Amino acid sequence: MREDMGQPERKELRDPQAATSELQEQEEERRKLRRLQIMMSMVMSVISQDAGMSVEEASELAANAKRAALALFPDKEFAYDILYKPRLQRIMAERFHLQ
Repeated sequence: MREDMGQPERKELRDPQAATSELQEQEEERRKLRRLQIMMSMVMSVISQDAGMSVEEASELAANAKRAALALFPDKEFAYDILYKPRLQRIMAERFHLQ
């Protein structure tokens, strides 16, 4: 057995079921994240492109998107507020000439 810098070679001694479960959880997290990204992309597209949409309807759509995002990731409101909220505010400001 070879030692590098005084550290013995590490051997992974993991339960195969635990590893499988962890992989499934990671895959589920990726699916939820992709679902969120697609949803937010669609919401932003609709707000910016629907000529018949009122500011009230756009605000309601943004609020519903936030509720759906927090349903997917309940403990990530801060992340939502720094990632998506500014984008939605910018799109709303540009679309409806808000200040």
